[in-house]
Formats: sequence, structure tokens, C-alpha cells
Amino acid sequence: MRQIIHGDCVQVLPALPEKFARLIYVDPPFNTGKMQSKTTIRSTSSKNGVRNGFGGRKYDTEVIAKIGYVDKFDDYVEEFLMPRIKMSLRCLTDDGSIFVHLDYREVHYVKVAMDRLLGRDHFMNEIIWAYDFGGRSKKRWAAKHDTILWYAMNPDNYVFNFEEIKRIPYMAPGLVSVEKAKRGKVPTDTWWHTIVPTNGKEKTGYPNQKPLGILNRIILAHSNKGDTVLDFFAGSGSTAYASAELGRDFVMVDSNKKAIDIMRNRLDEFNPYIMSECKVSRAYATL
Repeated sequence: MRQIIHGDCVQVLPALPEKFARLIYVDPPFNTGKMQSKTTIRSTSSKNGVRNGFGGRKYDTEVIAKIGYVDKFDDYVEEFLMPRIKMSLRCLTDDGSIFVHLDYREVHYVKVAMDRLLGRDHFMNEIIWAYDFGGRSKKRWAAKHDTILWYAMNPDNYVFNFEEIKRIPYMAPGLVSVEKAKRGKVPTDTWWHTIVPTNGKEKTGYPNQKPLGILNRIILAHSNKGDTVLDFFAGSGSTAYASAELGRDFVMVDSNKKAIDIMRNRLDEFNPYIMSECKVSRAYATL
């Protein structure tokens, strides 16, 4: 089950099988009120180029691709996000978990709505992903973190592979023994991790792409090899790529055709099956 589905998750989710995924991770639009876009350019050396480079070199640039989506909703929580999350829960196994990746704009409202939907006892963690790149405001503290909410379907029985969590260096290694410093520490609920580098191998050109390091940590800890991971705001396919590399299957859903094209190319080595929204019901009719 390594699938990419082109369609609106409102139509796709009800057609998917019940309890097939041990883990759901979603990185929905953040409701920034803006058009989220990414332009990919190609630069070539030219004596009369209009773009300046290192050492006084000149370059001409050519726009290769533009990708974007409108990130503005009249009722983000109750009309857009929560109905989709509610639809997805039937896809989770009884010991499964759902992770919802948000920023400061809506996370508090979504937390209250998730508590109401699942129950406050199903809330396991608020994970803070902190990074340090991008612009700096001169009128307030710069916003340099996202929040990931973790809920378990059963708070008494869920997958948490503690031994699979990769240790990280101590920030003050001199305060612990040499042995502990060498072994490193288990991350807490605050994760320091860089964004996807502009010129890094991970970069796909899709707006707001999340780094594989964040996905790897979640997938290793909250699923087992052979499990299936569901992401119904799949975007650039980082969830699928991390899942496949770690021996998991995946079902990715996105309504953006350019996102589907990026995932098709990015995940080609894993031979995903690509289908449209209208084919989903027929594909799962016998399950």
C-alpha cells in the first residue's frame, strides 16, 4: 500500500478502508491569510546578466516553475480542518496516533477542538519544533517555531518505540558524565531542527516543505516496519518519503496537481500507485 491519491480529502477519506493506518501525520494550511507560493529559477552565467553573484559574477535567471495555494479560510477550525480530521479517525488502528502540525495562529483553537472531539485524556503531547532561519520582525519577538499536537486513539495502548528514538547531543555536555555525553540524550517535547535548506537535496520547490528529520522522528517512534502512514495534506510528499525509507507503506492525498507531480517524481524509486479521487471507491470496494 504505497499510494498517491489526487483529490479532495473530503471525498477520499470516507472511501478509504477502516483501521488501515497506524499513524496519521498532517501538515494542513496554516490559515496565514496569504497566498503561499514558491518560485523555482535557473541561473546561468552571463557577462551582462541582471543578477549579481559571488565575486562580482553576473547571471541571467529563468523562471522554471511556480507553485502556490491560497491559505485563507473564513472558518478554519470548524468548517475546514476539524471535519477532515474527524473523517480520518476511522482510518486509524485502535493503537494508532494522529499528529497535527500547526503554527501559532490556530493551534490553540485546534487544541480545544481536538480535546472536544477525542477527549482531553487522548492528548499526549504538544511538541515544539524550533528553528532559526528567515526574516526577523523589529516590532515583536520573531515567530520561529511550529507546534505539533499528538493524540492517541487509546491513551492506554499506543505505539511509542522509545528505543527507536535517535539521541541528540547534550547542550551542556560538561554537566553530565563522559559516558552520558557520548551516548547523547533522548529529545524532549522541544525539537531544535533546521528548516529544509534552500539548496539542500531535500528541496522540492513546494511551499512550506517540512524536513525529513522531523518526519523520521515521528514515524520511527509511532509506527513499526510494515505499517501504513496516512497524510491527507501531503504536499511535497515528505511523509511518504520518510515512511518508505523507514520500511513503512503510505497513503498520500492532495488536491493540488503540482503537488501530485512533485510526489510522482520524488517517490519514483518506491513505485507508488497513483490514482484519482474517482477511482478510490472502486479500488477499495472489496475491502
